[in-house]
Amino acid sequence: MERKDRFWVWRVVWVKDNELYWFLTILYLPLVVEMILTLRRRSGNDYKWFSPAIFFFLISIIPSLWILELHHQENKPTDSKCEKLDSTENFYRLWKNATNGGMLPMVPLSSVCANDWILALHQILLILLILGKWLMPAAGELTRDQLSQLLLIFVGTAADILEFTSETLSDINDSSPVMVYIILAVWTWSMLQFPLHLSVVMGASSDDLSDPASSRLTQLRTDIWSTVEALFIQDGPFLVVRLIVMIYFNVIHQMLIFFAIKNVLVVILNIYRLYVLICDKRN
Repeated sequence: MERKDRFWVWRVVWVKDNELYWFLTILYLPLVVEMILTLRRRSGNDYKWFSPAIFFFLISIIPSLWILELHHQENKPTDSKCEKLDSTENFYRLWKNATNGGMLPMVPLSSVCANDWILALHQILLILLILGKWLMPAAGELTRDQLSQLLLIFVGTAADILEFTSETLSDINDSSPVMVYIILAVWTWSMLQFPLHLSVVMGASSDDLSDPASSRLTQLRTDIWSTVEALFIQDGPFLVVRLIVMIYFNVIHQMLIFFAIKNVLVVILNIYRLYVLICDKRN
């Protein structure tokens, strides 16, 4: 895990051309401490409600992505001459240059567009989060069925977050740095879904199966938590940002309208579902 983290810091050092950014590796220390404590006190098992390992992993990665995103937004005009990874021919040409002479130097990768680099880092981060959660020793209270549900939720969440950051940041012009900060803040806020397990672990336990009323109540709590999480951590903030982009910045295109409508529908359905769940709980 540490070597993979260092890959993000290496990119920051290379882009900023400043060796001082190696101090970002200090952010790995909480992850190492958490690993030692978990191995000693919990025999490597994760926690039920919250995953400190994923949380500290995000803390070690997110600052590097912030720096890369802000640097890219400030230097978009100078990034025009680069190799775009948008076709098979470009991939083949880049691979051919990189493997020239039977070696794999990192120099040819410097010609790849900054936007493609950042997108690849976002993709790698989300894939590592999903695979890492899958391979980590699960908490004793987390069943295999709950883990499979959680991984499926992670996949859908990762796809929505990746689309939000890549599409929305590309719609912002160079004269709106404040909006870039807002988008990155919303992205950071949405990433907090990955350490949380509230949407699946509040189901009925084996002790509740003999009591239908208690089992139904715990299932209601699970549904309410998952609905609130989707409403306030993801689709709600995403909708607000997209409306600002369309109304304030007057940026309107087909995909932006589609995803805004999708967020509106999800928000309305979540509010309706929350209302139904609360009424059901009262009954």
